[in-house]
Amino acid sequence: MEIRKIAGALGAEISGVDLAAGLSATQARAVRQALLDHQVIFLRDQDLTPRQFLDFAQAMGEPVCYPFIKGIEGFPQIIEVKKLETETVNFGGIWHSDTTYLNEPPMGSMLLSREVPPYGGDTLFANQQLAYDTLSDTMRKLLDGLIGISTSSKADVSRTREDRIKTDGKDGIAQEYVAEHPIVRTHPETGRKSLYVNVAHTAGIKGMAGEEAAPLLDFLFRHQVKAEFTCRFSWSRHAIAFWDNRCTMHNPINDYHGFRRVMHRITLKGDRPS
Repeated sequence: MEIRKIAGALGAEISGVDLAAGLSATQARAVRQALLDHQVIFLRDQDLTPRQFLDFAQAMGEPVCYPFIKGIEGFPQIIEVKKLETETVNFGGIWHSDTTYLNEPPMGSMLLSREVPPYGGDTLFANQQLAYDTLSDTMRKLLDGLIGISTSSKADVSRTREDRIKTDGKDGIAQEYVAEHPIVRTHPETGRKSLYVNVAHTAGIKGMAGEEAAPLLDFLFRHQVKAEFTCRFSWSRHAIAFWDNRCTMHNPINDYHGFRRVMHRITLKGDRPS
């Protein structure tokens, strides 16, 4: 197994691993440690069946179902993330951490590329530990203890789900999920602090009027995606991206109109942020 950093802020590509053959316990520990070390990891040339993809996910954590979209046939934990040739809006096409509107947001998520466009469709990732560390001491003291309010119904991100809900949506789902989480969360495995807000879901700050919270949140939304905090992954077919949702954000770039992009996604169970 070889691990190669792809950017200064975060991200590493792992080679020398055949997930179709399954991971040994030693390999699984090494891959999981690479995730903690680099926050997002990438593995190319992994032509996996849904069962093999789920086996990899189970070696990394506990797969859970996504609240809005039905899973593929026979595998409820695997959803299809796709943009068709006729569509102009991509799924989740905004900077975000996954489902922070849940009381227990996921530990991580992984994507496996099934079909990729001839160009475009890259995904950006941002290191939220670095975003927190580079704030002033005064700002860090202000943020520590503040509680952010996340909702699933912010307009910009809701729009990115509309096509998939029309074709693959679950029946009887809740119209809105709302949760409260610390604006600065501590990683349960590494102990490091990171920003835990995102423009897609964070709608306010507990105990503040909207006009009081807005300038602070707007600053954080801009700060946390500075170029020096990011890496960029260019997809190829049968590639996997696996990110730590507790300390990263991601943003799929919507620059491939007229082409199809199809991914399989698995979400891993997390805990309540603290």
